[in-house]
Amino acid sequence: MAEQLASFFNLYRHNFVRVASAVPEVQVADPEFNAQQTLALMRQAAQSKAILAVFPELGLSAYSCDDLFHQQALLKRTSEALEEIVRASKELPIVAIVGLPVVVDGLLYNCAAVVYRARVLGVVPKTYLPNYREYYEMRQFTPAYSALRRRIDLCGFKDVPFGNRLIFQARNHPAFKFHVEICEDLWVPIPPSSYAALAGATVLVNLSASNIIVGKDDYRRQLVANQSSRCIAAYIYSGAGTGESTTDLAWDGHGMIYENGTCVAETPRFTYGPKLVVGEIDLDRLTADRMRQNSFGQSVRQHRELLAEFEKVDFDVELPSSGVLLLSRSYERFPYVPAEASLRDQRCREVYEIQVQGLVTRLKAAKIDRIVIGVSGGLDSTHALLVCARAMDVMGLPRRNILACTMPGFATSARTLAQAERLMAAIGCEARHIDIRPSCMQILREIGHPFARGEPVYDVTFENVQAGERTNYLFRLANFCGGLVVGTSDLSELALGWCTYGVGDHMAHYHVNASVPKTLIQHLIRWVAETRGLGDEISAVLNEVLATEISPELVPGESEGQPAQRSEAQIGPYELQDFHLYYILRFGYAPTKVAFLAYCAWHDRNRGLWPHGYPPSRRTEYGIRDIKHWLRVFLHRFFETTQYKRSCIANAPKVGSGGSLSPRGDYRAPSDSKATAWLTELEQIPDSEPELG
Repeated sequence: MAEQLASFFNLYRHNFVRVASAVPEVQVADPEFNAQQTLALMRQAAQSKAILAVFPELGLSAYSCDDLFHQQALLKRTSEALEEIVRASKELPIVAIVGLPVVVDGLLYNCAAVVYRARVLGVVPKTYLPNYREYYEMRQFTPAYSALRRRIDLCGFKDVPFGNRLIFQARNHPAFKFHVEICEDLWVPIPPSSYAALAGATVLVNLSASNIIVGKDDYRRQLVANQSSRCIAAYIYSGAGTGESTTDLAWDGHGMIYENGTCVAETPRFTYGPKLVVGEIDLDRLTADRMRQNSFGQSVRQHRELLAEFEKVDFDVELPSSGVLLLSRSYERFPYVPAEASLRDQRCREVYEIQVQGLVTRLKAAKIDRIVIGVSGGLDSTHALLVCARAMDVMGLPRRNILACTMPGFATSARTLAQAERLMAAIGCEARHIDIRPSCMQILREIGHPFARGEPVYDVTFENVQAGERTNYLFRLANFCGGLVVGTSDLSELALGWCTYGVGDHMAHYHVNASVPKTLIQHLIRWVAETRGLGDEISAVLNEVLATEISPELVPGESEGQPAQRSEAQIGPYELQDFHLYYILRFGYAPTKVAFLAYCAWHDRNRGLWPHGYPPSRRTEYGIRDIKHWLRVFLHRFFETTQYKRSCIANAPKVGSGGSLSPRGDYRAPSDSKATAWLTELEQIPDSEPELG
């Protein structure tokens, strides 16, 4: 039972693989020394529980040997160095990809040998040989397409696969399929790895000896990032470093691990001595994106004849899948909000402008120059009002064209009412105050509700009468003044069904927040407050709004100046539910994987990433029991009970790659489905966690 518990907290259990980019110290034309350095890093990578380690181009001989590659003694010693690595690999549970020169049919090839458990799984020759500027590789080597056969004998092994169209795939880990290319292969218009990815490779590997000149490191990053993104793949790059000849060139030892355009790990450059960087690759992310992005499949069909030439090299990989092994890469606790301040500001500015542009375009198309909006003094309506104000500024219209209406009900707190009134005054819009209690009481009397007889019954009917009456007033005001009702409900509320259907906050003429999650709205408001783009007075009100408990304010009561009814007590912490939403909506992950990611991000307040400006007093952590509990709430509401609300939402602009829930855009689902499959999977999540030490 303890082992079963621990295995849930192991990254390999959730279709991650840990990989390494290794940059050993080398000595030019000294294969014995280079082999020992390579083995030392292989052992280090294996101790780190990585299952793949990538080494630089021609690392067993050193890349900068020039015409020494034509010396028989060097070629022989390099072959013996490979034999030593193959023998030693018997005790190391890691796939190593090392570079060396290999003679085949009297021709010399710049190759990568794939070694695992005392076997050479295959040998990949370099396809493109640079022969310009400082490069003279065609003086010594032959390109891959010159080879006359696809099997060679090497290190005592017969019929070793040989060629640039090999895909190495683990039989016992089907999503782990890797392809190898060498340095210049990445720099050409169509790298060999492009076809390999279409042929099924999820991990692309590059053994490189790229020398360094000013600015070249950024270009390398762009190449690796773009290739990993274009191929929807991981890309592991290892570049030559300390010890290569500096007769004419210098070397910075650049190692990188990217996943679909995202940097997972990178070595420091210009360090003296060996370097190893490890990082985890999310194979589920890659396969999910390939499946969803159907143009990837169209490319497969377009090139199917060429792809059929790829040979699959099968092997069984030993996975360190027992015991606790959490992710070393940091997952942002707020996936919709960048943790870094500069990126957060950039994201907030862009989201804000998308919302404004959507609203401006709708107003112009409808030939309407007035806006009607309900303002509660809470997060969503506050941000929506900011968007409306900016839209008026863009259109060159006075902010008095915004008819903002605060509509206190039976549960409206003095705090939120004051915030709404101060905000409307600071914005400079036309402000209305409509007490909805008399009309709500009339409805309650007509339907025979106990509250109308003085009984304190606060049921769903009591709540929805208030929500519906507010929306009723907004639409009638819009009719009266020729305006457009702007809705305020956000993505998190739509996902959880935390809105009143139809004549309620669910409906409007146009929504601006419908694809913006609650956590991002909080940071958008904080960004406006901090940048003081709308003035000091507005910033002061915004900070008060941020400090107010999130509440629909439909049930009477106050506690210490805050609304007594708290949304998060019923549907869960928005910071955690937004995390669940992102990984379920964006990638379609199973509940077990979502819970594992949430645990890695949230179980330790000192680990992981907090967004800039997040209040230290609000920082918390969630154990696996909390995560499982609130994930159950999310799954039940998202998959079974609330799709009917999302199937008929008003128009709203999509703002992020995290997706929207518009039935006309990102998300189409039946309104009468069951959550059984997800809830059954949820039961595989443990209720307790092991000691982490």
